[in-house]
Amino acid sequence: MNDKLESAPAATAVSPKRDVLFAFIVVFVGITAVTLSQMQAIGLIPLKNLLKNELHESKSATATFFLLIGMAWYFKPLFGIFIDAFPLFGTRRRSYILLGSGLSVLGFIGLIYTPHSYASLLTVCILINVCMVIASTATGGFMTEKAQALKASGGFASVFQIAYQMSGVIGGPLGGILAAMAFGWVGFAGAVIMFLPIPAAYFFLKERRVEVDSSQLLGNTVAQLVNIAKAKSMWAAAGFSFLFYFAPGIQTALFYRQQNTLHMTTGQQGLMLLLNGVFAVITATFYGTYAAKRWPLRKLLFWFILAGAVAQMGYAFYDTMWEAYIIESLWGLGWAAADMALSDLYMRSAPKGSEALGFSLMVAVRNLSIFGADALGARVMEAYNLQFSTMAIANGVVSMIALPFVFLLMGRVVDRTDSPGEAEVIPPAPPGKAVMDEA
Repeated sequence: MNDKLESAPAATAVSPKRDVLFAFIVVFVGITAVTLSQMQAIGLIPLKNLLKNELHESKSATATFFLLIGMAWYFKPLFGIFIDAFPLFGTRRRSYILLGSGLSVLGFIGLIYTPHSYASLLTVCILINVCMVIASTATGGFMTEKAQALKASGGFASVFQIAYQMSGVIGGPLGGILAAMAFGWVGFAGAVIMFLPIPAAYFFLKERRVEVDSSQLLGNTVAQLVNIAKAKSMWAAAGFSFLFYFAPGIQTALFYRQQNTLHMTTGQQGLMLLLNGVFAVITATFYGTYAAKRWPLRKLLFWFILAGAVAQMGYAFYDTMWEAYIIESLWGLGWAAADMALSDLYMRSAPKGSEALGFSLMVAVRNLSIFGADALGARVMEAYNLQFSTMAIANGVVSMIALPFVFLLMGRVVDRTDSPGEAEVIPPAPPGKAVMDEA
């Protein structure tokens, strides 16, 4: 590997328990904030409600809106290159979390005063997402470094998934409440939530500072790209992830079905997201505390992806409120299981020295697959006048295409369980010229 990607020796010893605790706090708060405050979380019901009932947009236009506001998430790897290669004020994680979170707060404040037009809302939401991606990418890089150093990717995947599902547990009901209020309250709530990573990173993320000469920046960028290009396990994980996620999506169609067929209120729609989140947290807790330590990742990937696909097909029976309660709960169990196992795979597969870039690249594939599939699914339903139940079955069946490829993933990545007892306490130092004191 290029010398610029090599780790510098640790300067001081750190208590393992404190190191893990502080890392969990930073990851949990950071991931919860950037997930909960997204327009796909607390803003999902208010924004879709505004587009459908105030601006009278079509299903495909609404799905396209969410596809476009997520553009920054699809280009997340570009942010990863800069964060890995170009330390800001001497750090690759802490400073970027503070910067991205601070700019996101300002963006949400701006959303309060944004005119209610398709173009204006689209522009401001895109800018907010750009700022949030900065904080998210830095948090993901930090999490991946710690997961690899502690050999506990399953534990971190569990924390990641619990944090992620907070968008359902809190965001669903909160979004339903906000949908009944003036839209400006979405901006206020987002600003408050995105402020939380600032004190978490400031007090709990102690990162070794690195000084990089300006003449090294281009070399560091090239080194990052070369490192990524040679990461066979990472590319295999990204391709495998795409096979699972890129099935004809039904999320936008589900929203319309909830309101037009089942006549749900926005509060009831929020309850559906709450059920998703509660049962996903149950799955995540089981995964991190038991499953990841008992079974190798290959076995977990196979059975959990199967569970996720079956859960998606369950929406074919989404005809009454009681069926909705059951299906949303089962989807929370099945989908979270598959999503968490894939997150575990991402952290194990990211190349050392390029953690933010590698992890963000795989997450970008995930996000593009999910939202692209949703837009595709909405257009297919409109173009061919397909039934909702038909699309639900197709969604699950196509996801199962990934199952045979589980057996082709590299053994050194997926044929082991979590082994935190073998962990190295100090994560690798970032590439650079000289290591200085902790931030």
